[in-house]
Amino acid sequence: MGRFGRIVQISVSPGGVPKLPVEAAEVGELGIAGDGHADAEHHGGPDRALCLFSLERIRALQAEGHPIAPGSTGENLTLEGIDWELVVPGARLRLGAHVLAEVTRYTTPCKTIRNSFAGGDFNRIHHAIHPGWSRVYARVLRGGVIRPGDPAELLLPPDPAPRS
Repeated sequence: MGRFGRIVQISVSPGGVPKLPVEAAEVGELGIAGDGHADAEHHGGPDRALCLFSLERIRALQAEGHPIAPGSTGENLTLEGIDWELVVPGARLRLGAHVLAEVTRYTTPCKTIRNSFAGGDFNRIHHAIHPGWSRVYARVLRGGVIRPGDPAELLLPPDPAPRS
């Protein structure tokens, strides 16, 4: 794993979970066209336009016995091959040929995703309890069309200015 990976699944719903796979998506300032939110107070908007998660984390959670699957916890984009430890607020991702997104924060899981976890333990992906296991929210800096299989690249931050 590293900086280069791919989009495994793009998921949408009219509101709520699970979000279901689509073959392509138009990404704009407010996220994926046709995607809705059952709770607009806590989801959506420019700083929460996209929700992203790692396929490797999903597989590890499945190995622990959780019935999680891509889209079941409400993420729009399931990525594979990206070092999830490096996907932190401020990190940028190039998705497909045109889309550029910036991670704004870790998500806070809620009871609506409890069916994805053994015993309903949705806090298994709470960043404060299990750092590095959370989904993340991102703002869209540049929109475009994406498809499953498109490349995903974690962009390295610019080097700080040299000190004199």
